[in-house]
Amino acid sequence: MPELVFFSGTMDCGKSTLALQIGHNRSARGLVGVVFTKGDRAGEGRLSSRLGLVTEAVEVADGMDLSAYLVDHLESGKRVDYVIVDEAQFLTRDQVDQLADVVDELGMDVYAFGITTDFRTALFPGSQRLMELADRVETLQVEALCWCGARATHNARTVDGVMVVEGEQVLIGDVDRSAGQAGYEVLCRRHHRRRMTAAMAETRSDALSECM
Repeated sequence: MPELVFFSGTMDCGKSTLALQIGHNRSARGLVGVVFTKGDRAGEGRLSSRLGLVTEAVEVADGMDLSAYLVDHLESGKRVDYVIVDEAQFLTRDQVDQLADVVDELGMDVYAFGITTDFRTALFPGSQRLMELADRVETLQVEALCWCGARATHNARTVDGVMVVEGEQVLIGDVDRSAGQAGYEVLCRRHHRRRMTAAMAETRSDALSECM
């Protein structure tokens, strides 16, 4: 039976790498897939991983009907066996419902990959709807680590190493940003609640060393 599967985790946990691997494995068996993405760090219409792997993808706009897109694809004589959606947290709730239609009405497996919560620990609407509708929710087993060595469970938005807790929910960024730009860092719950980033911990350590 076809399934809607949601692979979730923090940033830097290998979700895009797994998306690319699933696509590779299926294409190697002669299957044909459509890859959707939204707001990838590599730019529009790209699915990329931090390992340097990149593939072309269909960029999802806010008003796009994913099910209708695939129906048009099929009616034009093209083949589709499965669907991959990366950055699925940025989908609207309606678009997640459309993915469920793709599984139930078109008989295709849909593999969605996304971050569960934002920098304020609130669920993204797309991720919430996926958790409500998915046949399976899989937590990625490649654990991202906080600077302290503990398992990272939360995404922090930072500017110059300082954690910020206000701003728009969606701000495309990565874990490596230059001075003055908003970036992201994965933290364990304890250090996210304390707003203790790696840079702040290093500063505190340096200050303590000077006092000794």
